[in-house]
Amino acid sequence: MKKILLTTLCALMFSVASQAQSQDRLPFAKDKFYTSASLSGFDLNWNKSQSWHADVAAKCGYLFEDDWMITANVDYDWHKQGDNVLMAGAGIRYYIEQNGLFLGAGANYLHNPQFDDFMPTVQLGYAYFLNRTVTIEPELYYNLSLKDHTQYSGFGFRIGIGIYFE
Repeated sequence: MKKILLTTLCALMFSVASQAQSQDRLPFAKDKFYTSASLSGFDLNWNKSQSWHADVAAKCGYLFEDDWMITANVDYDWHKQGDNVLMAGAGIRYYIEQNGLFLGAGANYLHNPQFDDFMPTVQLGYAYFLNRTVTIEPELYYNLSLKDHTQYSGFGFRIGIGIYFE
């Protein structure tokens, strides 16, 4: 029994020591790059002018300071009825290191065959690390339309997979 206990204790100490050595840098450290792909829609977001649709987005970013990231994104929003939408934008994120939450703000240019719009956006999300570099990122967002606030502004839920690399 003493040998099993001693072996288990040694294995635990070695695993803790190796974990401490492999995570010498913070997950949201300066000079890391980020890329992401996400899905939204599927009736998980809402505004008055839309029917069922699906939104596919790609995002990239750069951590210019610890916990601060600048981002660029491109979204394609497919609609079952009506016109499809292409959106491009830029933003900034702040990560709360202790729990993986992030707060984001940005601006998007939306192109629809019927009209163009400028949409400021805010996000609240969570970066759940599957390993040292890959995350699953659920996110709540709100887009504010400057063309017609009551018709085109909306909130929603997005889920994506992110990769952080140096």
